[in-house]
Amino acid sequence: MVQSAARFANRQSAESETVVRNEDAVQDLLDAFNDAGCRAILDATSGEALSASEVSEACDLPLSTTYRKLDQLTDAGLLEERTRIRRSGKHASEYARLVEDMVISLDECGEMELRVSLREDTEQLSAATLPGVHAGAGSRN
Repeated sequence: MVQSAARFANRQSAESETVVRNEDAVQDLLDAFNDAGCRAILDATSGEALSASEVSEACDLPLSTTYRKLDQLTDAGLLEERTRIRRSGKHASEYARLVEDMVISLDECGEMELRVSLREDTEQLSAATLPGVHAGAGSRN
């Protein structure tokens, strides 16, 4: 899988919406949504960021499967990995959902495009971490 920075190549941005046209990126996003475990993880992380073990428990998935799906969702740009700071000094990764929704359509040329709406609470961070996306830019290249 290509890293998330490259996932959204050939995209346009308007406010909190990203248009994905890169065929590989579209396919990876659709593959993630086609997987019941990935959908369960996206649902579980919609309210708050969770650690891998919390996701595993909430979704009733084996921990090894959870890590594989977290990597898939992070690589696709649907989740963000953060660091949970603990007083004990033993910090842990936690995962937060970045997207609010996705819409598939055909553009004027008949090619598939995917419109990804970012969550309001992650819009600024996502715009800063995903090359080519500028929150509020409204560019229509």
